[in-house]
Amino acid sequence: MMFIKSLLSRTVPYARCFSWTAPSVLQTGDILRQTRVFSNEDVIEYSKVSHDSNPLHFDAESARNAGFEDRVVHGMLVAALFPRIIASHFPGAVYVSQSLHFKSPVYIGEEVLGEVQAISIRENKKRYIAKFATKCFKKGDLLIIDGEAMAILPTLAVEKIHQMD
Repeated sequence: MMFIKSLLSRTVPYARCFSWTAPSVLQTGDILRQTRVFSNEDVIEYSKVSHDSNPLHFDAESARNAGFEDRVVHGMLVAALFPRIIASHFPGAVYVSQSLHFKSPVYIGEEVLGEVQAISIRENKKRYIAKFATKCFKKGDLLIIDGEAMAILPTLAVEKIHQMD
């Protein structure tokens, strides 16, 4: 319960957080969130697809020698939470751009909260161009990734989460 209170205290006054009891309409200020724990298997599978075999992800000693506490989850794997959040609520969304600033490492087994907040929405040819502030947190309120994303949404109706595990 304390974790939820810390999340709510960090949101801006105009933000609406969805309960998912029924679809709603996305408005500027709305926040969509999902959590994920990244496993050793996630890191291995991401490495196979990305061909990123940096020892920081696989060897604890190499990671410690580089100044980390333990093996590090690929930053881009963590950032993949953002398109996942958007696509799970807006099937058919087209992800157009993303800026990222990596602030702190994520270690295997840590829970990460991904958050996208609508900061502007405009209609264009029966579709919607939405700009989102994107953030990931761990340990409650420790910012690990900060950035912005742009997506073309087929509708502003927010659907219940479509899990893609």
